[in-house]
Amino acid sequence: MDYSFKATKRQIYPEVHVDNFRDILNYTTLHFPNKIAFCYKSNPNSHDYNKVTYKEHFYDVKNLATMLLKFGLKGEKVALIGANGCGKSTILNRSVHSLDDLKGGSLHSEATNGVKLVFSPEDATYIHYDVIRSFDRPLIHSDLLEKMADKNVKTELDWQLYQLQRRYLDYQVNIGNRIIECLTSGNPEDQLKAAQLSQPKTKFQDLVDELFGETGKMIVRKSNEIRFEQDGDLLYPYQLSAGEKQMLVILLTVLVQDNRSGVMFMDEPEVSLHVEWQQRLIGLIRSLNPNVQIILTTHSPAMIMDGWMDAVTEVTDITDIVE
Repeated sequence: MDYSFKATKRQIYPEVHVDNFRDILNYTTLHFPNKIAFCYKSNPNSHDYNKVTYKEHFYDVKNLATMLLKFGLKGEKVALIGANGCGKSTILNRSVHSLDDLKGGSLHSEATNGVKLVFSPEDATYIHYDVIRSFDRPLIHSDLLEKMADKNVKTELDWQLYQLQRRYLDYQVNIGNRIIECLTSGNPEDQLKAAQLSQPKTKFQDLVDELFGETGKMIVRKSNEIRFEQDGDLLYPYQLSAGEKQMLVILLTVLVQDNRSGVMFMDEPEVSLHVEWQQRLIGLIRSLNPNVQIILTTHSPAMIMDGWMDAVTEVTDITDIVE
Protein backbone atom coordinates (compact mmCIF):
# COMPACT_ATOMS: atom_id res chain seq x y z
CA MET A 1 0.00 0.00 0.00
CA ASP A 2 1.42 3.37 -0.94
CA TYR A 3 0.98 6.24 1.51
CA SER A 4 2.12 9.77 0.79
CA PHE A 5 1.98 13.19 2.38
CA LYS A 6 2.51 16.16 0.06
CA ALA A 7 3.95 19.62 0.44
CA THR A 8 1.63 22.46 1.36
CA LYS A 9 1.51 25.76 -0.52
CA ARG A 10 4.32 27.05 1.69
CA GLN A 11 6.47 23.99 0.84
CA ILE A 12 7.10 23.22 4.49
CA TYR A 13 7.50 19.48 3.94
CA PRO A 14 8.78 17.61 0.88
CA GLU A 15 6.67 14.92 -0.75
CA VAL A 16 7.67 11.51 0.60
CA HIS A 17 6.42 8.06 -0.41
CA VAL A 18 6.39 5.28 2.16
CA ASP A 19 5.16 1.69 2.18
CA ASN A 20 3.26 1.46 5.46
CA PHE A 21 2.13 3.23 8.61
CA ARG A 22 5.29 2.21 10.47
CA ASP A 23 7.43 4.04 7.89
CA ILE A 24 5.33 7.17 8.38
CA LEU A 25 6.01 7.05 12.14
CA ASN A 26 9.72 6.45 11.65
CA TYR A 27 10.14 9.20 9.04
CA THR A 28 8.24 11.90 10.92
CA THR A 29 9.94 11.04 14.22
CA LEU A 30 13.39 11.19 12.62
CA HIS A 31 12.93 14.44 10.66
CA PHE A 32 10.31 16.37 12.68
CA PRO A 33 10.53 15.01 16.26
CA ASN A 34 9.34 18.21 17.94
CA LYS A 35 6.76 19.27 15.35
CA ILE A 36 3.11 19.01 16.36
CA ALA A 37 1.53 15.83 15.01
CA PHE A 38 -1.99 16.57 16.27
CA CYS A 39 -3.97 18.25 19.03
CA TYR A 40 -6.79 16.93 21.17
CA LYS A 41 -9.11 18.00 23.97
CA SER A 42 -8.97 16.03 27.21
CA ASN A 43 -12.11 17.87 28.29
CA PRO A 44 -14.75 18.53 25.61
CA ASN A 45 -15.96 21.58 27.52
CA SER A 46 -12.52 23.16 27.65
CA HIS A 47 -11.05 25.57 25.12
CA ASP A 48 -7.54 24.24 25.73
CA TYR A 49 -5.89 21.69 23.45
CA ASN A 50 -3.19 19.17 24.34
CA LYS A 51 -0.40 19.09 21.76
CA VAL A 52 1.35 15.85 20.77
CA THR A 53 4.65 15.89 18.88
CA TYR A 54 5.64 13.27 16.31
CA LYS A 55 8.20 11.87 18.76
CA GLU A 56 5.61 11.55 21.52
CA HIS A 57 3.15 9.97 19.09
CA PHE A 58 5.79 7.43 18.01
CA TYR A 59 6.40 6.24 21.57
CA ASP A 60 2.68 6.21 22.38
CA VAL A 61 2.06 3.87 19.44
CA LYS A 62 5.10 1.75 20.33
CA ASN A 63 3.98 1.38 23.96
CA LEU A 64 0.46 0.47 22.87
CA ALA A 65 1.79 -2.19 20.48
CA THR A 66 4.03 -3.61 23.22
CA MET A 67 1.09 -3.81 25.61
CA LEU A 68 -1.06 -5.61 23.03
CA LEU A 69 1.69 -8.09 22.15
CA LYS A 70 2.27 -8.80 25.83
CA PHE A 71 -1.20 -10.25 26.00
CA GLY A 72 -0.84 -12.15 22.70
CA LEU A 73 -2.98 -12.12 19.57
CA LYS A 74 -6.29 -11.71 21.34
CA GLY A 75 -9.40 -10.65 19.52
CA GLU A 76 -12.11 -11.94 17.26
CA LYS A 77 -10.14 -11.30 14.05
CA VAL A 78 -6.40 -11.33 13.42
CA ALA A 79 -4.78 -10.74 10.02
CA LEU A 80 -1.06 -11.51 9.75
CA ILE A 81 0.74 -9.48 7.09
CA GLY A 82 4.33 -9.18 5.95
CA ALA A 83 6.78 -9.74 3.12
CA ASN A 84 7.22 -13.08 1.39
CA GLY A 85 9.25 -15.42 3.57
CA CYS A 86 8.72 -13.47 6.82
CA GLY A 87 6.88 -16.38 8.47
CA LYS A 88 3.13 -15.76 8.06
CA SER A 89 2.28 -19.26 6.84
CA THR A 90 4.84 -20.79 9.21
CA ILE A 91 3.10 -19.24 12.22
CA LEU A 92 -0.27 -20.41 10.97
CA ASN A 93 0.87 -23.96 10.19
CA ARG A 94 2.80 -24.39 13.42
CA SER A 95 -0.18 -23.13 15.42
CA VAL A 96 -2.38 -25.75 13.74
CA HIS A 97 0.24 -28.48 14.27
CA SER A 98 0.50 -27.56 17.95
CA LEU A 99 -3.26 -27.98 18.33
CA ASP A 100 -3.13 -31.27 16.41
CA ASP A 101 -0.39 -32.55 18.73
CA LEU A 102 -2.60 -32.04 21.79
CA LYS A 103 -4.60 -35.15 20.81
CA GLY A 104 -7.24 -34.48 23.41
CA GLY A 105 -4.77 -33.40 26.08
CA SER A 106 -5.18 -30.32 28.21
CA LEU A 107 -4.53 -26.90 26.72
CA HIS A 108 -1.56 -25.02 28.12
CA SER A 109 0.25 -21.81 27.19
CA GLU A 110 3.66 -23.21 26.37
CA ALA A 111 5.90 -22.66 23.37
CA THR A 112 5.87 -25.64 20.99
CA ASN A 113 7.18 -25.76 17.42
CA GLY A 114 8.47 -22.23 17.93
CA VAL A 115 4.96 -20.80 18.55
CA LYS A 116 3.42 -19.89 21.89
CA LEU A 117 -0.34 -20.28 22.12
CA VAL A 118 -2.28 -18.35 24.74
CA PHE A 119 -5.79 -19.58 25.49
CA SER A 120 -8.75 -17.65 26.81
CA PRO A 121 -10.04 -18.56 29.33
CA GLU A 122 -6.78 -19.81 30.79
CA ASP A 123 -8.45 -22.93 32.27
CA ALA A 124 -9.85 -24.02 28.87
CA THR A 125 -9.60 -27.76 28.19
CA TYR A 126 -10.79 -27.91 24.57
CA ILE A 127 -10.74 -25.75 21.45
CA HIS A 128 -12.68 -26.27 18.24
CA TYR A 129 -10.86 -25.16 15.10
CA ASP A 130 -11.04 -25.41 11.32
CA VAL A 131 -8.30 -24.96 8.73
CA ILE A 132 -9.00 -23.56 5.25
CA ARG A 133 -6.50 -24.43 2.52
CA SER A 134 -6.74 -22.02 -0.39
CA PHE A 135 -4.70 -23.58 -3.19
CA ASP A 136 -6.52 -25.80 -5.69
CA ARG A 137 -3.60 -28.12 -6.42
CA PRO A 138 -4.06 -31.60 -7.92
CA LEU A 139 -4.13 -34.37 -5.34
CA ILE A 140 -0.97 -36.46 -5.38
CA HIS A 141 -2.76 -39.71 -4.58
CA SER A 142 -5.83 -39.04 -6.71
CA ASP A 143 -6.02 -42.66 -7.94
CA LEU A 144 -6.32 -43.91 -4.37
CA LEU A 145 -8.90 -41.26 -3.49
CA GLU A 146 -11.07 -42.17 -6.46
CA LYS A 147 -11.55 -45.63 -4.94
CA MET A 148 -12.88 -44.32 -1.64
CA ALA A 149 -14.47 -41.01 -2.67
CA ASP A 150 -16.29 -39.38 -5.54
CA LYS A 151 -14.52 -39.91 -8.86
CA ASN A 152 -14.75 -36.15 -9.48
CA VAL A 153 -12.49 -35.38 -6.50
CA LYS A 154 -9.30 -34.26 -8.26
CA THR A 155 -7.91 -31.30 -6.30
CA GLU A 156 -7.35 -30.18 -2.72
CA LEU A 157 -10.42 -27.95 -2.78
CA ASP A 158 -12.46 -30.88 -4.14
CA TRP A 159 -11.28 -33.00 -1.23
CA GLN A 160 -12.25 -30.31 1.27
CA LEU A 161 -15.69 -30.08 -0.35
CA TYR A 162 -16.09 -33.86 -0.22
CA GLN A 163 -15.37 -33.87 3.51
CA LEU A 164 -17.65 -30.89 4.08
CA GLN A 165 -20.54 -32.66 2.35
CA ARG A 166 -20.44 -35.26 5.14
CA ARG A 167 -20.38 -32.56 7.81
CA TYR A 168 -23.22 -30.76 6.03
CA LEU A 169 -25.40 -33.89 6.18
CA ASP A 170 -24.62 -34.31 9.90
CA TYR A 171 -25.42 -30.63 10.47
CA GLN A 172 -28.84 -30.98 8.80
CA VAL A 173 -29.68 -34.11 10.82
CA ASN A 174 -28.70 -32.32 14.03
CA ILE A 175 -30.77 -29.25 13.18
CA GLY A 176 -33.71 -31.46 12.16
CA ASN A 177 -33.63 -33.31 15.47
CA ARG A 178 -33.56 -30.06 17.41
CA ILE A 179 -36.49 -28.71 15.39
CA ILE A 180 -38.53 -31.86 16.12
CA GLU A 181 -37.66 -31.59 19.81
CA CYS A 182 -38.86 -27.98 19.90
CA LEU A 183 -42.08 -28.67 17.99
CA THR A 184 -43.05 -31.59 20.24
CA SER A 185 -42.21 -29.91 23.55
CA GLY A 186 -45.57 -28.19 23.82
CA ASN A 187 -43.86 -24.94 24.80
CA PRO A 188 -44.86 -21.95 22.59
CA GLU A 189 -41.38 -20.43 23.01
CA ASP A 190 -39.79 -23.63 21.72
CA GLN A 191 -42.01 -23.54 18.66
CA LEU A 192 -40.74 -20.05 17.89
CA LYS A 193 -37.19 -21.30 18.42
CA ALA A 194 -37.84 -24.11 15.92
CA ALA A 195 -38.39 -21.58 13.14
CA GLN A 196 -35.14 -19.80 14.04
CA LEU A 197 -33.07 -22.99 13.88
CA SER A 198 -33.41 -23.21 10.10
CA GLN A 199 -32.45 -19.57 9.49
CA PRO A 200 -28.62 -20.04 9.29
CA LYS A 201 -28.95 -22.63 6.51
CA THR A 202 -31.35 -20.36 4.60
CA LYS A 203 -28.96 -17.42 5.06
CA PHE A 204 -26.05 -19.52 3.78
CA GLN A 205 -28.05 -20.51 0.68
CA ASP A 206 -29.10 -16.90 0.06
CA LEU A 207 -25.48 -15.69 0.31
CA VAL A 208 -24.19 -18.34 -2.08
CA ASP A 209 -27.00 -17.62 -4.58
CA GLU A 210 -26.14 -13.92 -4.44
CA LEU A 211 -22.42 -14.51 -4.93
CA PHE A 212 -22.79 -17.07 -7.72
CA GLY A 213 -25.82 -15.44 -9.30
CA GLU A 214 -23.76 -13.43 -11.78
CA THR A 215 -22.93 -16.68 -13.61
CA GLY A 216 -26.47 -18.02 -13.25
CA LYS A 217 -25.71 -20.67 -10.62
CA MET A 218 -28.26 -21.35 -7.90
CA ILE A 219 -28.24 -23.86 -5.03
CA VAL A 220 -30.72 -26.72 -5.38
CA ARG A 221 -32.55 -26.22 -2.08
CA LYS A 222 -34.46 -29.50 -2.13
CA SER A 223 -31.22 -31.52 -2.16
CA ASN A 224 -29.64 -32.72 1.09
CA GLU A 225 -26.21 -32.36 -0.50
CA ILE A 226 -24.75 -29.26 -2.10
CA ARG A 227 -25.83 -29.16 -5.74
CA PHE A 228 -26.23 -26.29 -8.20
CA GLU A 229 -28.44 -25.59 -11.16
CA GLN A 230 -27.27 -23.52 -14.14
CA ASP A 231 -29.35 -23.05 -17.27
CA GLY A 232 -31.29 -26.22 -16.49
CA ASP A 233 -28.17 -28.34 -15.90
CA LEU A 234 -27.29 -29.97 -12.58
CA LEU A 235 -23.79 -29.12 -11.32
CA TYR A 236 -21.72 -30.75 -8.61
CA PRO A 237 -19.50 -28.54 -6.41
CA TYR A 238 -16.40 -30.01 -8.08
CA GLN A 239 -17.51 -28.42 -11.38
CA LEU A 240 -17.30 -24.89 -10.00
CA SER A 241 -14.43 -22.51 -10.73
CA ALA A 242 -11.49 -22.42 -8.29
CA GLY A 243 -12.73 -19.14 -6.79
CA GLU A 244 -16.28 -20.44 -6.39
CA LYS A 245 -15.07 -23.67 -4.78
CA GLN A 246 -12.89 -21.70 -2.39
CA MET A 247 -15.73 -19.40 -1.34
CA LEU A 248 -18.05 -22.39 -0.93
CA VAL A 249 -15.50 -24.22 1.23
CA ILE A 250 -15.16 -21.20 3.52
CA LEU A 251 -18.87 -20.41 3.92
CA LEU A 252 -19.90 -24.07 4.25
CA THR A 253 -17.25 -24.59 6.93
CA VAL A 254 -18.64 -21.62 8.86
CA LEU A 255 -22.23 -22.90 8.52
CA VAL A 256 -21.50 -26.38 9.90
CA GLN A 257 -19.74 -24.80 12.89
CA ASP A 258 -23.33 -24.26 14.05
CA ASN A 259 -22.56 -20.94 15.79
CA ARG A 260 -20.02 -22.57 18.09
CA SER A 261 -17.08 -20.64 19.47
CA GLY A 262 -13.79 -21.66 17.91
CA VAL A 263 -10.97 -20.62 15.61
CA MET A 264 -10.77 -20.57 11.82
CA PHE A 265 -7.28 -20.57 10.33
CA MET A 266 -6.97 -19.37 6.72
CA ASP A 267 -3.74 -19.15 4.74
CA GLU A 268 -4.01 -16.48 2.01
CA PRO A 269 -7.76 -16.90 1.43
CA GLU A 270 -7.65 -14.22 -1.28
CA VAL A 271 -6.18 -16.74 -3.74
CA SER A 272 -8.56 -17.09 -6.75
CA LEU A 273 -11.10 -14.70 -5.20
CA HIS A 274 -12.33 -11.62 -7.05
CA VAL A 275 -11.32 -8.43 -5.23
CA GLU A 276 -14.97 -7.71 -4.30
CA TRP A 277 -15.24 -11.16 -2.70
CA GLN A 278 -11.97 -10.56 -0.87
CA GLN A 279 -13.32 -7.34 0.61
CA ARG A 280 -16.57 -8.99 1.73
CA LEU A 281 -15.13 -12.27 3.01
CA ILE A 282 -14.63 -11.51 6.71
CA GLY A 283 -18.03 -9.83 6.94
CA LEU A 284 -19.70 -12.85 5.30
CA ILE A 285 -18.02 -15.21 7.76
CA ARG A 286 -19.06 -13.11 10.72
CA SER A 287 -22.65 -12.91 9.49
CA LEU A 288 -22.90 -16.72 9.50
CA ASN A 289 -21.08 -17.28 12.80
CA PRO A 290 -20.37 -14.22 14.97
CA ASN A 291 -18.71 -16.49 17.55
CA VAL A 292 -15.77 -17.65 15.43
CA GLN A 293 -12.29 -16.17 15.83
CA ILE A 294 -10.57 -15.65 12.47
CA ILE A 295 -6.79 -15.92 12.09
CA LEU A 296 -5.57 -15.45 8.52
CA THR A 297 -2.49 -14.55 6.53
CA THR A 298 -2.80 -12.28 3.52
CA HIS A 299 -0.97 -10.23 0.92
CA SER A 300 -4.15 -8.46 -0.21
CA PRO A 301 -5.15 -5.03 1.16
CA ALA A 302 -8.73 -5.74 0.06
CA MET A 303 -9.04 -8.44 2.72
CA ILE A 304 -8.89 -5.95 5.57
CA MET A 305 -10.15 -2.72 3.97
CA ASP A 306 -13.80 -3.21 4.93
CA GLY A 307 -13.38 -2.14 8.55
CA TRP A 308 -10.77 -4.70 9.74
CA MET A 309 -7.62 -2.54 9.74
CA ASP A 310 -7.54 -2.61 13.55
CA ALA A 311 -7.10 -6.38 13.44
CA VAL A 312 -3.89 -6.36 11.37
CA THR A 313 -0.64 -7.61 12.92
CA GLU A 314 2.76 -7.25 11.25
CA VAL A 315 4.60 -10.57 11.57
CA THR A 316 7.91 -8.87 12.44
CA ASP A 317 6.22 -7.38 15.52
CA ILE A 318 5.49 -10.77 17.06
CA THR A 319 8.55 -12.78 16.06
CA ASP A 320 12.05 -13.01 17.46
CA ILE A 321 15.07 -13.63 15.22
CA VAL A 322 17.14 -16.53 16.52
CA GLU A 323 20.79 -16.24 15.50
